[in-house]
Amino acid sequence: MGSCIICGTSVDGKICDIHQEDVAFEFRGSSPGQLTSGRYYKGTVDGFAEFGVFVDIGDSVTGLLHESELDGRLENLEWEPGDTVYVQVKNVRDNGNVDLGWSIRQSDREFRGKLIDDPEFDQPKLPEEVETGADDSETAGEESTSTAAPADESAASEGDNRPQAGDVRARESGSAGPQAGETRAAATGDVETVSTEGADATEEAPLVTVEALGDRVGEVVQLEGTIETARQTSGPTVFELADGTGTVDCAAFEEAGVRAYPDIGEDDVVRLTGEIRERRGELQVETEQLEALEDDEREAVRERMEEALTEKARPDAVELLADDEVLSGLTEAFRDAAGEIRRAVFEERPVVVRHGATADGYVAGAAIEHATLPLIREEHTRSDAEYHYFDRRPLEGDVYEMDDATKDVTTMLDNRERHDEQLPLYVFVGVGGTRESLDGLAFLDVYDAPRVVIDTVAEPEITDEVETVVSPDTDPATLTTVDGQLDGPTTAAIAANVAAHVNDDVREELSYLPAASFWEAPPEAYADAASEAGYDVETLAEVRDAVALEAYYQSYEDKRQLIADLLFEGRASDVAGDEARGLASHVSEQFRSKLDTAVETAEANVDHRTVEGVDVAVLDTDAFTHRFDFPSETLLLDELLRRLRDDVDAIVGIGEDDLHLRSEHALDVRDVATQVDEAVPDAGVEAQSSRSQQIAFLAGRRDAVLEATLETLAGQLA
Repeated sequence: MGSCIICGTSVDGKICDIHQEDVAFEFRGSSPGQLTSGRYYKGTVDGFAEFGVFVDIGDSVTGLLHESELDGRLENLEWEPGDTVYVQVKNVRDNGNVDLGWSIRQSDREFRGKLIDDPEFDQPKLPEEVETGADDSETAGEESTSTAAPADESAASEGDNRPQAGDVRARESGSAGPQAGETRAAATGDVETVSTEGADATEEAPLVTVEALGDRVGEVVQLEGTIETARQTSGPTVFELADGTGTVDCAAFEEAGVRAYPDIGEDDVVRLTGEIRERRGELQVETEQLEALEDDEREAVRERMEEALTEKARPDAVELLADDEVLSGLTEAFRDAAGEIRRAVFEERPVVVRHGATADGYVAGAAIEHATLPLIREEHTRSDAEYHYFDRRPLEGDVYEMDDATKDVTTMLDNRERHDEQLPLYVFVGVGGTRESLDGLAFLDVYDAPRVVIDTVAEPEITDEVETVVSPDTDPATLTTVDGQLDGPTTAAIAANVAAHVNDDVREELSYLPAASFWEAPPEAYADAASEAGYDVETLAEVRDAVALEAYYQSYEDKRQLIADLLFEGRASDVAGDEARGLASHVSEQFRSKLDTAVETAEANVDHRTVEGVDVAVLDTDAFTHRFDFPSETLLLDELLRRLRDDVDAIVGIGEDDLHLRSEHALDVRDVATQVDEAVPDAGVEAQSSRSQQIAFLAGRRDAVLEATLETLAGQLA
């Protein structure tokens, strides 16, 4: 029995329950589950995001201080990466994510006491009761000065339990301070090292790759690659070396706290000789010799790294999720797109997925997300990596406009400037395939941001503009609805096959997605694949309708957890599979009720016109729809076409200054806009979107534009 260091009350330990929040704790554990909610911890700013600040708690855990918890605006926060800060642990989630809260106290002296929170102790201890990290480091340094010292017994007897190549951790370059997932050993200097003044490296040391280190624990080897980071601990200098196959920490010891090899830093291409050791479950190289490479040797290493990364990223061809003649010829395109996504993960480059706020768009984007997140978790040990390196950003419309591109460019440049982030890989799913998106895509190219387009249609101009395209068609006239075609593959069908190439381990979970994206009966092969996955026709419709409704609300938000619950039976949260199915059923009932009411109102107010034998249904969308409530105008017109197609050749939904066309027949909306513009030259007519078949005009010439549109449709469809 002890006493509280603040009030003297008898307690088990050093602090009573009443004064838990008056003490600053220093965390020395290795997992989020070892933190205690409610306590205030000393931390280090790791980086910033649009939604908050990532803070390292100790050397192995990273938490998120959301902007809603800040005492002010995020942009006014004067913290920088590497700054020491104090935060409160609010919650530790089941998936390891740590929610942090604001602390008004931001220095040791503002707290009434300080304790060391180490899981090795039964209770937190006072700092003076604990051996300091510096003492440990000096001891480690003294032990390492003899190059003749034998290898660790643990390494010598490792056997089948030694770490594999895939266990070599990758971390974000440019980050200040220790990274999430990093052991205390690597961060504090508690590592075994070999003095740089020891024996010269032997010429016989073999040149190996990082991915092969797991089989060579205890051996002296050579590595060639690029220095990602170089940081000084209280003991050795730790260099993070990457060679295209993986990343590994290399410890070099001059003396405790003194920078080894001061002339070598980030981005240098080097040759390193050292002994492979295992420390606390992770591989580490004890550096014996380190030299920077120049000229031809440097270029040769860079070329080899590029080839290794390309080979690692590009997947083998895998079978389609279902037989589809249209997609069967896209195998190489699937591999190209998947290779770009995988490469971005391996390069620590963020992946940004842009898709439409429709059922097809959300299913397609979620397929890419579901395949990529496990790779990110494997490559990055920090608990927030899946949010840091992957962002799904829905578009309200179906064109990647300059407004969208400007927002993306502003965000990526800000992240590069403030946090030294690489420019993201932008993946456009179901948007970007038509030339209305050309200006936005070209704006990204000004900054050399890589781009991938996955769409049902990709016009030649788009193929020429972006690096990678996956599309079975080049003619926008084949687009008959904004939310998937009535015939042919949907965007989700294409994206799901790309996702299967990104990560074949989630193939079974993706297999039903194509069928869930069709608004009418899916092709037999997709229906069979869904049936094998446990989804009948009714369940598919419920999932599709539920996603369509949630896609409409908060259209700019990705709603990651909610969409995952709907599509993947709660795998992303605590929702059980049967409960997730129930969630889709419940939401789909709301969808169907709202849509049926809107369509019935529209049908009652449709003006049927016949022009030169062509029957056209005209709906005044300003007068007979709720413009700012569900369903969207495009979704309403899609459903109206499905119900009226036996009676009409086309539908015109006309608003105050724009109109949408719908027809089961191939319709070139640009040609329609051109002819209407010629007929009404003072109306400012222009095609806005081939996908949603939208035409804009000046409100003052609305009636004349409508009549000219009907005449043009009659000419095209007669």
